[in-house]
Amino acid sequence: MILYILYVYINIILPISLADSFYCFDLLALLTMSAQRVDAKVVMLGKEYVGKTSLVERFAHNRFFFGPYQNTIGAAFVARQIQMGDKVLTLGIWDTAGSERYEAMSRIYYRGAKGAIVCYDLTDRSSFLRVKFWVEELQKCEEHCKIYLCGTKSDLIETDRTMRQMDYHDVQDYAEEIKAELFETSSKTGKNVDELFQKVAEDIYNSTTFQLMTGESAFISSSVGGFLRFHMLFNWALFNCSLM
Repeated sequence: MILYILYVYINIILPISLADSFYCFDLLALLTMSAQRVDAKVVMLGKEYVGKTSLVERFAHNRFFFGPYQNTIGAAFVARQIQMGDKVLTLGIWDTAGSERYEAMSRIYYRGAKGAIVCYDLTDRSSFLRVKFWVEELQKCEEHCKIYLCGTKSDLIETDRTMRQMDYHDVQDYAEEIKAELFETSSKTGKNVDELFQKVAEDIYNSTTFQLMTGESAFISSSVGGFLRFHMLFNWALFNCSLM
């Protein structure tokens, strides 16, 4: 009982009371997932502090939180519906931890993903080195997962061009090499955020390997309960380990 109370405090009360940790343990979003049909899984990957969570928040809730920020621990989930012609596609988006200490755990979340948004900070060259790591991981483990490269914080380089550390054409050449799409976004202003996720949804919807099947969605809904229990216990353990 004591552990249960502590977990509720960590996942619900603490995120509400501390704005900089509101997204680390989004238990309410996970519980919402169990009641929703999820047609396709999309995973967010990239180095810590590149702005993955801000990107998801802008897309899912059209909001932007100013710092200070706290690293995502484990992963957070959000579902968003996108209109595709006369049908609605529901994307299940997993926002994974960017810290290297959680790399092995992140592999759990990108298994079976139809799309991967691999993020890097346009003002941080080292973050692009991590992009190449995740691309190699996806190519090795999820060869049918479509990759989208996302340069974040474009508002900073629009204000001061000297802050750009990754040349657009160099990244574009790399994107063509790995058959990926490239977007430069700003979660602060919303620039290209909707366009990015719309493109992800369109590619999934038009993919020959993707089918909107009631049976598949029912399987996702029926199996999510067990995964939620695993996810909550796992995140609780990660949180305690991070305090050590």
